Amino acid sequence: MFHVNSEVGALKQVVLHEPGLDLERLTPGNKDELLFDDVVWVSRAREEHQAFQQLLRDRGVTVHLLRDLLAETVKGEEAVVFVLDRILDDRQPHLGAALGRITERVLTAMGPDELATHLLGGLNKRELVEALGERPHGGRSLGLDLLADDDFILPPLPNSLFTRDTSCWVYDGVSVNPMMKAGRKRETVNYETIYNFHPMFAENGGAHRWIDGEAMAPASIEGGDVEVIGNGTVVVGLGERTTPAGVEILARCLFQAGSARRVIAVELPKARALMHLDTVMTMVDRDAFTLFAGLDRRALRSWTLTPGTGQVPDVTENKDFFAEIGAALGLDTVRVLQTEQDSYRSEREQWNDGCNLLAVAPGSVIAYEVNENSNRMLEENGIEVLRIRGDQLGRGRGGPRCMSCPVERDAA
Repeated sequence: MFHVNSEVGALKQVVLHEPGLDLERLTPGNKDELLFDDVVWVSRAREEHQAFQQLLRDRGVTVHLLRDLLAETVKGEEAVVFVLDRILDDRQPHLGAALGRITERVLTAMGPDELATHLLGGLNKRELVEALGERPHGGRSLGLDLLADDDFILPPLPNSLFTRDTSCWVYDGVSVNPMMKAGRKRETVNYETIYNFHPMFAENGGAHRWIDGEAMAPASIEGGDVEVIGNGTVVVGLGERTTPAGVEILARCLFQAGSARRVIAVELPKARALMHLDTVMTMVDRDAFTLFAGLDRRALRSWTLTPGTGQVPDVTENKDFFAEIGAALGLDTVRVLQTEQDSYRSEREQWNDGCNLLAVAPGSVIAYEVNENSNRMLEENGIEVLRIRGDQLGRGRGGPRCMSCPVERDAA
């Protein structure tokens, strides 16, 4: 059975997404809408990602690629119907009923590999018309007529690179998350399809589904804000992308199943650079966390949620965030590792995901090589740092933890 019992225990299996058509369609004109800060040199990003994959494999981790999982899933007719019913809803403002039917016809005719490519990389008008072989006759589509040839019917999903956010495993279950931003909402449908129909997951009937996609919208929660620190405890960030309602829904589901005893919610500044908890804090050893130097550990406001009566968790505000974490883990003290550097370097390294680290085992983490000061500080504190290039991968504001969705990890 798949499970994630900690942030730092031995990593066994992970889902990644290798850059492809989705990033090739990122332009200066659409990057803001698609939540990137710059366009990406895709071939170099692919090289960087393949090196990341190989490092994980060298450490004994089984790597599953998202596009492969999706292609294997849509070999089944039921899965194709499921995904197309949800992404071609004729209430979408750019579709309408006629264009939805035409698009469904084109996508249904594709083979599994081609369909998976376009579910991630998008579909434009030119591709639709070429697939039809001629301009559609009868039942003309207002939506299609209004589009230029290179306009998207299905926009690309470049943030699929960050597999942690849309799907995160918490102890013995998975949360398929409703995303806050419009540019990422269709990612949720891809994961729902995989978890519902891919044999690897569909046959794993013992796993809980904590959150089932858009069923909980407009409340939102994203996996970059969710850290499974172990001992029945989950830490969740309350920042730009995760709402209080999302935290309470997750906590309630965990408590009802007996899979967790405590959820600690911590308030974050609502800023693009600090969009998720793992952009400012990650667990790097059984007793150690790295924290962005621009945050005062004593000033972090947090609350602990525990099982209450009925459907409502009990909520208590904490006096000290890291003291509460220590108590939850049964530790006398928690090491909080912060890089000592001036504000300019601190801000630059946070922007380059200096705190966004993926642990492969206790005290062993993967980090971007560009964050020299942070990496040196970690090593001085006994943490093994496995460096990867991320010049292109980091342009969507995500590091090694963001780019990985563990589906099997041992307790620490």
